Amino acid sequence: MHFRGLVTIVKARRESLNVTQETLAQLSGVGLRTLKQFERGEGNPTLLTLQKLVDALGMEVTITVKSKGVKL
Repeated sequence: MHFRGLVTIVKARRESLNVTQETLAQLSGVGLRTLKQFERGEGNPTLLTLQKLVDALGMEVTITVKSKGVKL
């Protein structure tokens, strides 16, 4: 999934729960400015930031790492 798709899903979940950006920032421990940038598709959030947001929204993140012809 691309970054934009992730932003859309997280924002839609927040809105479906009727949670304001301010409340999500408080619940997740993520700064309001960081959250607003994320929802605009800006910045480069860390995995920890993403994890905090989705945890607060009752979601989870699963990451799959694929090898592209790299032999280990």
